[in-house]
This record gives sequence, C-alpha cells and structure tokens, in this order.
Amino acid sequence: MRTRITIAAITAALAVTLVGCNSSDDDSKPKATKSSSQPRVDVSAAEKAAGIPAEPTGAKRAELLRALAAANPDIVKYEDKAIDAARNQCSALNGGGSKVDWTASQRFTYKDVTTTEAQGKQINEALKGLVFCKV
Repeated sequence: MRTRITIAAITAALAVTLVGCNSSDDDSKPKATKSSSQPRVDVSAAEKAAGIPAEPTGAKRAELLRALAAANPDIVKYEDKAIDAARNQCSALNGGGSKVDWTASQRFTYKDVTTTEAQGKQINEALKGLVFCKV
C-alpha cells in the first residue's frame, strides 16, 4: 500500500513538473541578441585544422564524383554522402592515419553500398591525384 501511494505521489509530481515546462508564453522562446555570451565557432577553420577541405562545387564537384565512381560506381548513388565521405577521408589522409584504405572502405559503405578495401585504396589514390585533400 505504501508503495502505491509513493508511486502515485511521484507520478503526480512529474505530471505537474511536465505541465509547468510546457508553457506557451512568448517568454519561453529564446530571444536573439546582438551580443551573445557564447563564442562563435568558425566551422571552416575547425575543418581546415582537421584536414577537411571545403565542399566542392560546380566542375570540382563533378570531377570528384567521376573519380569516386571510377573506384566504385555505387558510391555516387548518394552524391552528398559521397562528397561528405571524401571530405572526411581527407582528414585521415592529411593526418597520416594508419589503415587509410580500410578507413576509406568504411567511410564509403553506407545504406545499400558496400566498398571493399581495394576500392578504398582506389578512392585514396583518386583523392590524392585530384589534389582534393590539399588544405
């Protein structure tokens, strides 16, 4: 009996707390201010420091997709994923990571696309040949 009362009391307290948190007042929404106490993070500088190049556009993007397709035609079915994987693979190549071919095979394996380590090696050679990873 005591357990039931305790559980009921806790449930009631949680319900009151949750109702109090769900306020529809305009004061509950954060307001934009000119000066923020949070420092802004320059994402492009952080990516550059990690060895990740800028996202390619236009002809550079098309050239990169063609080079990736030569290694494994399936990986470009999802172009944005392939571009992101290529950019991230540059961090391994620029950082002197070990097992970079295996890392590429893992990065370029997604959804219904499987990339082998041999194809990962071809991808790395393509990225180096295009000088895409030069930051």
